[in-house]
Amino acid sequence: MQMHDIAFGITDWSSIAPTTHPGDSGTAFWRTCSFGRTGADAPIRVRLVEYSPGYLADHWCEKGHILFCVEGELITELADGRVFTLKPGMSYQVADGAEPHRSRTSIGAKLFIVD
Repeated sequence: MQMHDIAFGITDWSSIAPTTHPGDSGTAFWRTCSFGRTGADAPIRVRLVEYSPGYLADHWCEKGHILFCVEGELITELADGRVFTLKPGMSYQVADGAEPHRSRTSIGAKLFIVD
């Protein structure tokens, strides 16, 4: 990841309206900011995401992320069958196209995600 053309700034996440993203079950609420270049160099997307209890993603994701669990518990399943559980203070990272993954939570989760 190259970070260019980003001035110092502060983000008040409570001032960003969430967008709603239904899963196979439950709902994800994204507060999203984009930073940096556009065009050939995609901007960096930064999100504060809240998953409702009972959330299950509606797709296998192949996008790379750096993900930090702020609250709750997130279970991430890889297409090869491995399963990982994140609790507050834990993170994961995965490259674009490296390992398809999908997330679920029984109790809900709040995540900080950079991709």
